[in-house]
Amino acid sequence: ESFSHFIAMPYVPSPLIPSATADHNFSTANLPYGVFSTSSNPTPRIGVALGDYVLDLTSCVDLLTQSVEGLTAEDVTSKDLNCLMGRESKVWKGLRRKVFELVTGESGLTMDNFVSLDSVTMHLPAKIGDYTDFYSSREHATNVGTMFRGIDNALQPNWLHLPVGYHGRASSVYLDGCDVVRPQGQLQKNKDDPKEGSVFGPSKLLDFELEMAFFVGGPANPPGTPITMAEAEDRIFGLVVMNDWSSRDVQKWEYVPLGPFCAKNWATSISPWVVSLEALEPFRAPTSAGSQKDPEPLEYIRDPTYSSYDIALEVTIQGENMSKPEVVSKSNFKNLYWNVKQQLVHHSVTGCNMSPGDLLGSGTISGTPQDSFGSMLELCWKGTREVPLGTSGEVRKFLKDGDTVSMSGVCKKEGVGCVGFGAVTNKIYPAGTKLKAGGANGVWKAA
Repeated sequence: ESFSHFIAMPYVPSPLIPSATADHNFSTANLPYGVFSTSSNPTPRIGVALGDYVLDLTSCVDLLTQSVEGLTAEDVTSKDLNCLMGRESKVWKGLRRKVFELVTGESGLTMDNFVSLDSVTMHLPAKIGDYTDFYSSREHATNVGTMFRGIDNALQPNWLHLPVGYHGRASSVYLDGCDVVRPQGQLQKNKDDPKEGSVFGPSKLLDFELEMAFFVGGPANPPGTPITMAEAEDRIFGLVVMNDWSSRDVQKWEYVPLGPFCAKNWATSISPWVVSLEALEPFRAPTSAGSQKDPEPLEYIRDPTYSSYDIALEVTIQGENMSKPEVVSKSNFKNLYWNVKQQLVHHSVTGCNMSPGDLLGSGTISGTPQDSFGSMLELCWKGTREVPLGTSGEVRKFLKDGDTVSMSGVCKKEGVGCVGFGAVTNKIYPAGTKLKAGGANGVWKAA
């Protein structure tokens, strides 16, 4: 049973949770998974967001395991989602359907099975074994290529033939709420002449990258056995919003010939709730490209249901002296030339084994209008224009110390319950700031 043939569950009110209205980020049409703890029970555990509450799956283990074929107690009582992610997709589907039945019917659940969303501390949803980042928005790649090589050579010759990507650093994937420290590194001494060498110092061109990412699910494919396009949707557990922080000046000096290294290894931030493909199915939509015909992809990476999802994405910045966040970008997940299935299939075509909990980032998601560009590099067009921060009177070219950057995603459609991702929000601190792991979830905070 393919997700693309799955008829999504409609929005149905929840008798127990009236706040789970059709226009709530966490309506009954969503049911995202996350890992949380509370002050009264600091043990991390798996929950499902519903309205202003979280259903604690450890509180209804028997109800779930007795009803869902292939589901074990370990899948829902673990301290992360890896065990559940490692099951076949029919188990995820069965669990989601059962949770839907429990929260929308007379199931025997009581408020004792729920905790207030305001009272929970969120944790990373999974142990991330490997992290890969792609470069899959044609609009973004064209913008960056135009800046550095001119419009006639904006896209490299390979770009329309395969999803370009690179291997990132899993240890520095952080959760919403984690503070980030401006990185230091080697910077090109003379911006016009690399032969003059480098100097050491804090990055001056600090940037965000508006992305989404998906967690790999299903039993790992054996080494040497690629994942096919027909299998791809059953190997995608769910999606999160991602900020893949970038140091543009560090990258400029180091990226030849092997691409980014220290410019990208210091921080990547993700939102805490993982939204399933089932929840996104009603929002399946054509990509901004519409089709892939010139050139047509090679057969292994050709998607017969070529599409993406209509997920509205937004970025805000709030400086230390600003009274509120101001929107700097509004983009959409439709602005992908290479979709999530194609990314996964290409990643594994060599026989690379993809494991449950692996994280694959989309690359910066930019649209055509200037206000839909997904990075400061594009918004300020390589430093040639200032980006106003709403009505605050402040402007930016790149990010300043003290800036709080927030990204969010949401799906809305007439007659369908809202499917929201929540937000990933992080504050930037000066280079050299010491961070301490604090709180029940160990999120890094400025000392």
